[in-house]
Amino acid sequence: MTNTILVVEDEQSIATLLQYNLKQAGFEVIIANDGEEGLHKAIEHKPNLILLDLMLPKMDGMEVCKELRIQKVETPIIMLTAKDDEFDKVLGLELGADDYMTKPFSPREVIARVKAVLRRSKVAEPAVVGAKEKLSDSEKTFHIGALNVYPERFEATLDGEELEFTPKEFELLVYLLEHKNRVLTRDQLLSAVWHYDFAGDTRIVDVHISHLRDQIEENSRKPKYIKTIRGLGYKFEEPKG
Repeated sequence: MTNTILVVEDEQSIATLLQYNLKQAGFEVIIANDGEEGLHKAIEHKPNLILLDLMLPKMDGMEVCKELRIQKVETPIIMLTAKDDEFDKVLGLELGADDYMTKPFSPREVIARVKAVLRRSKVAEPAVVGAKEKLSDSEKTFHIGALNVYPERFEATLDGEELEFTPKEFELLVYLLEHKNRVLTRDQLLSAVWHYDFAGDTRIVDVHISHLRDQIEENSRKPKYIKTIRGLGYKFEEPKG
């Protein structure tokens, strides 16, 4: 089945370029020229992925992204921005975007990013999120300190309190747990969790690690679970003491 990409972009030349190259790569393409139209088409057409410009008339990309996530639309989103602004990139990821690209970008890079995000979105998601069914004997679980993680149920608790993660944050947490006590580089995490087969922006990893720490660490500046290994990457450890 052909994947459908929604391009929300008000600059006609960029929208046309993206449409042409995506079609050449075998995708179906829907175009929206402002934020309100993009939000409407995302809900109506249910595309497989959204390329969402940051600066849009009527409703900017941040608001579109936020509203989609509020309405429980989990379609993968790649933010497009002309700004080389760290705040915008970090905020976009925290609002629920899956990736971002800074203009100008090459058509080849866009196609590579789209394919990478689509690959990871095809990972089977649990049928029921946060369900309280009885655990089967064979279900994989992780119990580290006060943290309990149940991958098959998309569920995690800390000191008995349920935690809330985005799908990508949860996938990253599970991967860290599966490789407990091993140092994992940012590039390794990009490849394993984001399925990038090219050099990506490792700040995506840092943002998601930061949010995980905000959830599970008593003091995110002095983490006990997710340790930064300077010059290398990250390591998940059992808390000491």
